[in-house]
Amino acid sequence: MPTRSDDLYVSPLVARNASAAMAQLFSPRHRALQWRRVWLALAESQRELGLPISSRQIAALRRALPRIDLAAAARHERRTRHDLMAHLHAFGDAAPIARGILHLGATSMDVVDNADLCILRDALRLTRDWLAAVVFALAELARRTRGMACLGYTHYQAAQPTTFGKRAALWCRDFAEDLEEIDRLERGLALRGVRGATGTQAGFLQLLGSAAKVRRLERRVADRLGFARVEPVTGQTYSRKIDGRVMAALAGVAASVHKFANDVRLLAHDREAVEPMAPGQIGSSAMPYKRNPMLMERATGLSRFVINLSQSAWQTAAEQWLERTLDDSSNKRLIVPEGFLATDGMLQLVLHTARGLVIHPNVLRSRLAVEWPFLATEAILLEAARDGGDRQDLHERLRRHSLAAAQRMYEGGAARPHSAGANRSGTNDLWDRLKADPAFARTRWERLTDPSKHTGLAAQQVDAFLRDVIAPLRRRFGAARRLPVEFSV
Repeated sequence: MPTRSDDLYVSPLVARNASAAMAQLFSPRHRALQWRRVWLALAESQRELGLPISSRQIAALRRALPRIDLAAAARHERRTRHDLMAHLHAFGDAAPIARGILHLGATSMDVVDNADLCILRDALRLTRDWLAAVVFALAELARRTRGMACLGYTHYQAAQPTTFGKRAALWCRDFAEDLEEIDRLERGLALRGVRGATGTQAGFLQLLGSAAKVRRLERRVADRLGFARVEPVTGQTYSRKIDGRVMAALAGVAASVHKFANDVRLLAHDREAVEPMAPGQIGSSAMPYKRNPMLMERATGLSRFVINLSQSAWQTAAEQWLERTLDDSSNKRLIVPEGFLATDGMLQLVLHTARGLVIHPNVLRSRLAVEWPFLATEAILLEAARDGGDRQDLHERLRRHSLAAAQRMYEGGAARPHSAGANRSGTNDLWDRLKADPAFARTRWERLTDPSKHTGLAAQQVDAFLRDVIAPLRRRFGAARRLPVEFSV
């Protein structure tokens, strides 16, 4: 068996992607600490409600809380074959005077599920912070490039002019919706409560003697763990649909990441915009000139992984039997931490790219100029129809001339912008063809020389988006703008 750490598999989600803060949340030590916090909260609350628990016992538990011996817990687990009971014995070993009052009336899920919800809450908060940072970085990109004209695409074919800032606002809008959803889930998260083996609270009722005391016990435990709400009804576990909704929200974030990353990869192909590149970074071992979009490729792969995890969470929720079955545990231990770790990593990749995206304005102008005669046909059509032409006849003429001009460009082997007096193979000569057609004799060509003046309301839409959507988010989550990116390579 491997004994050295470098002989064991280490998840790349931790080694190469996720932040230290997110990795720590799902560490064995932190999980054990959350279990001890639940045990302590239960004992403190039970003492306040009259159970024979001394202040010395509570003080001993508090002192022992951070002294977690994972090796000792592992030894107990080899004997008990029960991870929670192993940690219960280890906690008792660390505070012997309090051993007998630990876990009174509780079942395993009173500890595990409540602790998991504490971790889930903190993971949602950290994800929310990364999302907010991404939103603000893309909003700044949209502001800076609000009027920077570029070629717009539909079906990945040249369509109409837009602005780079409008495109950035589209990316930003997706992430802003994810931010709202993650925030809603975090604020709505409720503690499972202390319910016992089947959710009836029978053991706690036997200990405390009245339903009112049981309700007070649960409220005090929730307060100590920082929850304003408790689930209204549960079996042994909280509903696994909660995990399903959380994983669905992470899948939504992943979809936004995938869209952004793919768009940057497409723009990199045309050299319109590229992700930031570190000094000394190698794009290819064989082709020294290459500048591959490796960060966005990594983000795409991580997002695909998270999107697929969501299905597993819903299947687990669907297959829970009656008050509880244990087939959720092994699956949950995988998908929840890995879903958050992968999301954490890909949001850092997006944040780094959004903050440092390199845009090439000259390339934007050149590509727009090549396609502009085609893109201007809608404006030409509208003007000619307004001057009394038959709209359908004009459309057919524009279609034929456009196809002929495009064919000439294909045959020439190179697409170049039209220039006055030029008649070279490969040049877009659509306007020469239209000027020779009497149907377009009244077209005011001077209005069409600058494609940047034909971006519609793109810049104004960016301004409205920043004012109406982003400004309120800044007031709520403004501190997240300063988050540093942590991924290693």
